[in-house]
Amino acid sequence: MASVLRLFHHHVYEYGRGVRALFLMTLSRDELALVLARLEREGITHFVQEVSPAKANLFFGRGPHVAVAQAIVTRPLNALSAEEDFMLGTLLGYDREQQCRRYLQRTGRAGRSDMVLAAE
Repeated sequence: MASVLRLFHHHVYEYGRGVRALFLMTLSRDELALVLARLEREGITHFVQEVSPAKANLFFGRGPHVAVAQAIVTRPLNALSAEEDFMLGTLLGYDREQQCRRYLQRTGRAGRSDMVLAAE
């Protein structure tokens, strides 16, 4: 639990510095209770997605980013469409080129990216 809380504190630091605007953590119920208390104390916008009886996904960050994530995440993350997955990954600050490649692969268009790269 200590390593998860250390990571959470680092995320809160990045949030405060404006490094990233949206964060996602998968936590146990015990970890979630501790983390939610701090988010509420600091007034950081968040929402919880149930994963299983033992785990939950916690999204937190800037209000508009959290609101969009909450609108997108209406089912398990592995059941999101390629477009939803792309938008969520981009909001979370994942590498844009990797997100593009992931999108192309998930939509069966991966070969097209190779043609575009060859043309550059």
